[in-house]
Amino acid sequence: MVGQNLLAKLRAQNPRYSDAAYLFVLSALQYAIDRLDEPRHITGPELAEGVRDLAIERFGPMARTVLEHWGIHSTADMGAIVYALIDCHVLIKQESDSREDFQDVFDFDEAFDRNYPWGRVEPRR
Repeated sequence: MVGQNLLAKLRAQNPRYSDAAYLFVLSALQYAIDRLDEPRHITGPELAEGVRDLAIERFGPMARTVLEHWGIHSTADMGAIVYALIDCHVLIKQESDSREDFQDVFDFDEAFDRNYPWGRVEPRR
């Protein structure tokens, strides 16, 4: 669990993201893992897609607005949050992981506006 001292440290290091952004990315990590057939390391693109899918599932058409309110405007922001959590020893990375894994995974305009899934979002398994 992410404690208040840790959230204060994360806020101090990168104040552009709200506490909710860090907590949501951690929730999205669990969401992405839960969708796998077997638990394994999640790649940057898989986590970014998990953030997108969980935001759409939880917030519907307001998903982009909520993420942006928290400071998440792109998949690169998701990577910055993940690496802040790595720097604080909340998450670990493999040698093959890099911040660039989160660059341009998807475009927010396409994911949340033009290609918004107006039908039913697939529920978690």
